[in-house]
Amino acid sequence: MTDLSDSAKLLIDDKEINLDVYTGVEGERSIDITSLYKDHGLTTYDPSLGNTAICRSSITYIDGERGVLRYRGIPIEQFDRPCPNFIEVAWALIFGRLPDEEELEQFREMLTENELLHEGLKNQFMTLPVDAPPMAILSAMISMMACYHKEFLLLEDEKILMGAAARLISKVRTIAAFTYRRAAGLPFIYPHPGLRYCANFLHMMFSLPYRQFEVSEEMEDALNLLLILHADHEQNCSASAVRVVCSAQANLFASCSAGVNALWGPLHGGANVKVMEMLDGIYRGGYKPEECIEAAKDHNNPFRLFGFGHRVYRNYDPRAKILKTACDRLFAKMKKADPLLDIARKLEELALKDPYFVDRKLYPNVDFYSGILFRAMGIPTNMFTVMFAMGRLPGWIAQWKEQHFADGAKIIRPRQLYVGNPKSNYLEMEKR
Repeated sequence: MTDLSDSAKLLIDDKEINLDVYTGVEGERSIDITSLYKDHGLTTYDPSLGNTAICRSSITYIDGERGVLRYRGIPIEQFDRPCPNFIEVAWALIFGRLPDEEELEQFREMLTENELLHEGLKNQFMTLPVDAPPMAILSAMISMMACYHKEFLLLEDEKILMGAAARLISKVRTIAAFTYRRAAGLPFIYPHPGLRYCANFLHMMFSLPYRQFEVSEEMEDALNLLLILHADHEQNCSASAVRVVCSAQANLFASCSAGVNALWGPLHGGANVKVMEMLDGIYRGGYKPEECIEAAKDHNNPFRLFGFGHRVYRNYDPRAKILKTACDRLFAKMKKADPLLDIARKLEELALKDPYFVDRKLYPNVDFYSGILFRAMGIPTNMFTVMFAMGRLPGWIAQWKEQHFADGAKIIRPRQLYVGNPKSNYLEMEKR
């Protein structure tokens, strides 16, 4: 809940306008401008909406100054060790609380029952170019699910929503694994009903006929943690895209497909790909981390240090801290080294001691270590953003649910500040 606790006064053209001020549960304050245009003909100018709250939400809380992230009030650090199952976190995000044993088991059974693709949908999948971008395939497949599961186009109660959520969360991993295997020229491996969510995905990715891929506990835990840490992140670009599409009363499949398309952008879900390309370039070029840090501070140098800084966080991204430790655990258990991880550790060490980065609050973000973990599992770089989407799907469903059932919800329709031509006349071709 938010409380009306104060008022603000706006003085314009010698006219005083009173605006309500609401305070959230963590003390953040927000000025209510909903009547500003209707009553006074005024809009606010806020490019990229960096200062505008577009909704009231109880899903995720972020304090960027302190490096705080919570799902449904639970600090993100509590999802690390012992690591809960991704499905448990997904259920909590969507339905607002941690499930009891019976609810969790019921949801798991629904996931197992719905892990196969409809044969018609699989045939549609086979018509796509084999070398199509994986995110394009994922977006298309999620959108086409509306053709094969029409019973979920109208979701007006929680039970039906649970069925739709189970299908999306279960089938997205099958789509992802099939996308990888088709591009690699490998036969499809069907889901194994006896495996848990993450182990099942790795089985579909890497097993061969008559030779099942052995998923280690450490690898399963690492993937589980990666999906949890990507599950939601407040009103980010893709979550906002889901809400905007939902506000038109579009169905869950169409809205989540829009989320995939927004996540596809290199400034959003593709950021960890940039990190891996940077680390690989440093390694292959034989550059020293010290040289890269100096190059990053030189505005005339084309080198860019990816994986540092965040639109919201002005502190160390709490997810990056967890993933750094997860890297240490996984590589120790696998008894292997990765030169890219060594470079990343050194870059972080140097940056955190350099006033240039500290003064600008440029700390490692979630993308700095996530790609290294995916690489350790054998997941190719062009699938990284698909992995992000798998993790983010429960958050999109939760955002859709909150938007769809919000009291007084209207279609989201921003205003603009028009800066084009004033009124002008059409000219015939010979007069132009």
